[in-house]
Amino acid sequence: MIRKWLAPVLVLVALIAPPAQLAAQDAGISRKKQEKLLEKKAKEEKKQKAKQEKEDRKRHLSLQDKATRKRMKRNSKRADRRGSDPHRDGFFRRTFGL
Repeated sequence: MIRKWLAPVLVLVALIAPPAQLAAQDAGISRKKQEKLLEKKAKEEKKQKAKQEKEDRKRHLSLQDKATRKRMKRNSKRADRRGSDPHRDGFFRRTFGL
């Protein structure tokens, strides 16, 4: 007797009960949040890359001897003055080879 009315009741309860996922959008993150997370991640990566590059330059400089460091410094100053054009020695240096 109980079996006759138990099956329709279970079917009725299953149909009336709300599904587990009503809205798929609630489970994920919004587009704005996702974009902000991506921007933050890109900013952190850029910062980390700059820090690593600075450390690499410092390490490279520390591996050189004093004469080489002085030469590198002199050449970088000359390059900064001249800009990104190819290097050309001055008139006296070209003429007399000093």
